[in-house]
Amino acid sequence: MHQIILCTCPDQKTAEDISSYLVSHKLAACVNIIAGVTSIYEWQGQIEKSQEQLLLIKSHTDKYSAIEDKIKSLHPYELPEIIAVPIERGHPDYLQWINTCLSTK
Repeated sequence: MHQIILCTCPDQKTAEDISSYLVSHKLAACVNIIAGVTSIYEWQGQIEKSQEQLLLIKSHTDKYSAIEDKIKSLHPYELPEIIAVPIERGHPDYLQWINTCLSTK
């Protein structure tokens, strides 16, 4: 099954480093980096506001554990956002392209 994994990053370099690794190691077919996301959240009892980069990672559900492990190892946050959402429908040719990109054959 296809999925999109959301992950926020503190800066462009972190976002690009994670994205490049995931695509080059066939863990993701594509990663979009959306710059200029404003996040407001509670952390350690304080309301925080940060400018972040949002990653939209296109992959398969069977790659989730490896993606999560790699993000945790490359990410500077103590608790990075890593949320997976299933892709219920999509353009069949695009979904096939994801399959082709993730194939190790």
